[in-house]
Amino acid sequence: MDRRTLLCGLLALTAGGAGLTACGAGPPARRPGVGSARPGDRIAGLADVPVGSGALVDVAGDGQLLLVRPSDEVVRAFNPACPHQGTSVNPPAAGVITCPTHASTFDPVSGAVLTGPSPRGLAEVPVSVAGPDVVLS
Repeated sequence: MDRRTLLCGLLALTAGGAGLTACGAGPPARRPGVGSARPGDRIAGLADVPVGSGALVDVAGDGQLLLVRPSDEVVRAFNPACPHQGTSVNPPAAGVITCPTHASTFDPVSGAVLTGPSPRGLAEVPVSVAGPDVVLS
């Protein structure tokens, strides 16, 4: 049993189930990292994402995405929240995405965890290139 499951169980016992929004009893969560953006919405200009690197971009509805551009034609997007403790990761440098809190590293193409305490890779968000723009898919 993980800590979240244990905590949610304890809250249910002590609060009679009231106020368990953080445990999944509340409204459905937004798609990670995209705020209120919808498929087809412009996320960034392609020119805003350097080839061989990436950029953190703000998305409609207070979301944020990490856009990574491994080649001219390819852009990948990830929820920038590190799966370990939620800290926003840094754009790729020296071929890896790094969490500044505990130094977990992630592959910039797949988002897979490479090293560190993170239990899993970054959550990918589907995007595509439409002319000069990166759009949510």
